[in-house]
Amino acid sequence: MNTPEQSLLGKPACYQAEYDPSLLFPIPRQDKRNAIGISGTLPFFGADIWNAYEVSWLNLRGKPQVAIATFIIPADSPNIVESKSFKLYLNSYNQTRLADTEALLARLKVDVSTAVGAAVQVRLTLPDAFGSVAFAELKGLSLDRLDIEVDSYAPNPALLRATQGAGPVEETLVSNLLKSNCLVTGQPDWGSVQIHYIGAPIDQAGLLQYLIGFRTHNEFHEQCVERIFMDVLRQCKPLKLTVYARYTRRGGLDINPWRSNISGSPLPPNLRCARQ
Repeated sequence: MNTPEQSLLGKPACYQAEYDPSLLFPIPRQDKRNAIGISGTLPFFGADIWNAYEVSWLNLRGKPQVAIATFIIPADSPNIVESKSFKLYLNSYNQTRLADTEALLARLKVDVSTAVGAAVQVRLTLPDAFGSVAFAELKGLSLDRLDIEVDSYAPNPALLRATQGAGPVEETLVSNLLKSNCLVTGQPDWGSVQIHYIGAPIDQAGLLQYLIGFRTHNEFHEQCVERIFMDVLRQCKPLKLTVYARYTRRGGLDINPWRSNISGSPLPPNLRCARQ
């Protein structure tokens, strides 16, 4: 079984400019899910939305081509892909000649689906459509408006409280103060998070203190979002819950995990935040 420590994270790596799908490094999700008490049937559905801004290859005449690629990786796939390996894999196309964008799409779908162990959706945005790529901030009531005191920088579920017995509310709360660190290298990961729920009113100050508590926490993006989901679900007991985070890019990749237990919820729009 691959572990994060066995990956190329934090290690020197030579860029290969010829197509090599073996560069993708899958890591099983279940080990970290065990750590937060997830086993058997998942208590959520969702996806990890990856945007790759540094995708390039050669056409059959040797002329470079560029695109933005979007990958939709289902949350119930058995594996994630370690992000540095994803970057190295994408760069292995740089000197690879392909007949057309359909040939590129076909390879991307097969390779990434094989790595994660489930069918992955892939979309390409070509240069003539770059101007249509939209920006928008996460919608909701900003938790960051609260003037709170913070003295703990590790995730503490005990900070999460809801007024049980009060009538249920439906709220969408957002914060731009999410920061965690790479599980292996400790490098900072910056993000914004949106929490939508239906249930007893959640104490907003405690929720913001909890989110800020990820500031020194080492976990991959997908794992942080699942931890947030499970902690809010257990501590606040909402009837329905969705957690969506958009992280700033590293190495030309941004990762945006989305988890929900609200039946029929569509995938959120893949709109870049200003920091992305």
